[in-house]
Amino acid sequence: MAQKKWSGEVTEHSDALDLEKDIFKSGDPDKIAASLKHSAEHSERRKSSPFRSAMSMLTFYENRAGKNLSDEDKKVLEKAKDKLRELFGKPHH
Repeated sequence: MAQKKWSGEVTEHSDALDLEKDIFKSGDPDKIAASLKHSAEHSERRKSSPFRSAMSMLTFYENRAGKNLSDEDKKVLEKAKDKLRELFGKPHH
């Protein structure tokens, strides 16, 4: 039996959040953050706060993509995290 990457399965079939398709590839931190916020707030399946759900999906994606992310992509995702904190009224570190 062919072994599939579990993370791909999790992303496709997860009960966490319904994410906009290819949102992480948009290259727009504002768009990514807004989409994650929207998904987290409208999900009836999340187990933690919308902020934590959104941030964990972003971190999960970042970790899963790992070495395949360009420096530019990493910057976009870091900016998206900052934007997410802003949107949820959380202080920056």
